[in-house]
Amino acid sequence: MMTQVTQASRQIHINVPLLTRVEGEGALDLTIMDNQISELKFRIFEPPRFFEKFVEGRDYQEVPDLVARICGLCPVAYQMSSVHAIESIFALEITPWIRTMRRLFYCGEWIESHCAHIHLLAAPDFLGYTNAPAMAKDYPVLVQRGVYLQQLGNKIIKLLGGRSVHPVGVRVGGFHRSPSVKEARELLAELEVALPLAEKLVTWATTLKVPEISQKFISVSTQHPSEYPMNEGRIVSNDGLDIAIADYEQHFREFQIPHSTALCSLMDEKPYLVGPLARVNLNWHLLPDVVRNTVNSTGIGISFPSQNMFDSIVVRAVEVYYAFYEAIRILKEYQATAAPFVPVEIKAGVGYGCTEAPRGLLWQRWEIDDTGHVVSAKIVPPTSQNQARIEQDLRETLEAMGLDKETDALRLRAETVIRNYDPCISCATHFLKFNVTRL
Repeated sequence: MMTQVTQASRQIHINVPLLTRVEGEGALDLTIMDNQISELKFRIFEPPRFFEKFVEGRDYQEVPDLVARICGLCPVAYQMSSVHAIESIFALEITPWIRTMRRLFYCGEWIESHCAHIHLLAAPDFLGYTNAPAMAKDYPVLVQRGVYLQQLGNKIIKLLGGRSVHPVGVRVGGFHRSPSVKEARELLAELEVALPLAEKLVTWATTLKVPEISQKFISVSTQHPSEYPMNEGRIVSNDGLDIAIADYEQHFREFQIPHSTALCSLMDEKPYLVGPLARVNLNWHLLPDVVRNTVNSTGIGISFPSQNMFDSIVVRAVEVYYAFYEAIRILKEYQATAAPFVPVEIKAGVGYGCTEAPRGLLWQRWEIDDTGHVVSAKIVPPTSQNQARIEQDLRETLEAMGLDKETDALRLRAETVIRNYDPCISCATHFLKFNVTRL
């Protein structure tokens, strides 16, 4: 860390060149004047990868494999939103088997992504460690559990995707193959053994001492009439929004801000939250009784909807437990099929897809021509939607903490706030510059 102090202007410039435990490159610039925040910028400065542009002209059959490369932790979400959009253009009617397997596929992604975040990225913040390896020396069982559960999530993805990272088993209309009954039963046996560990994860998460900070924010997620949302539903919010996914752009505006290479989003010109806390806030009643009872039996007193952003680590554990429970339910009833996909008849048009990535709502718009090639695409990932909410949270949290605190304390709390959203800035270098100017 480098610090420069200019006594005449009473300006303090602090550069912290490394923030671990987030995905990607970002920075936080903070100016404090008269003990008030006069400027706060959460900067994402990674070069854009232009996925929306280079998919233009590609055959629709290439789309699932291309968008899977956007993220190594949540490729399923990008695949599912895109195939849903293209299938709506082609007016495809998928079979119940395909729909159920897509839900199982998604369970795997939630498990592996949430477990990586909980055990390796977030837990050190709440247990007083700077990184997971240091924490593992004192909590080896904790880290081993996280890796074990994460690997089972990867196995679910591999069952249907052929491999766990950037899976290739998805196609428009379904899957390339149907897993055998033997494969399904072997995986089922492993998940049943691990289910008690997933339940204990919920109990453990509720014991963490997280900051108690209440904030007012808008929660946004999909919502299905009868099941906890993953692949389907309308877009709803806690302030009355209830729209079809095709109407997304009538209420959500995506725009460029000077200090970020990621686009920022507002809902009806207001910041909003997507992700596990937003999902639970809006869909608590749709979780199975066994999951809700596990949370209630801990006696922690969290009631949903929660206005404490730091409850996010608890709800990620809840979703892990739910994903294990749901995957076991599906695999118990599994039967192989001779028709893992439905035939496609190419049509021109515009279609929309919206599913729940581990980090939240993932909305896509695709236009296909009459030869089956991509005319245009719009992909709105969760992290860009959360960017305005992150800045709002940082401002409120740091002001509540007290801006007269030592710079190191402010930096640590700011990093904890950002990590709490599990921002997927990219899947590359982990980097944050933290610049504070005090006037």
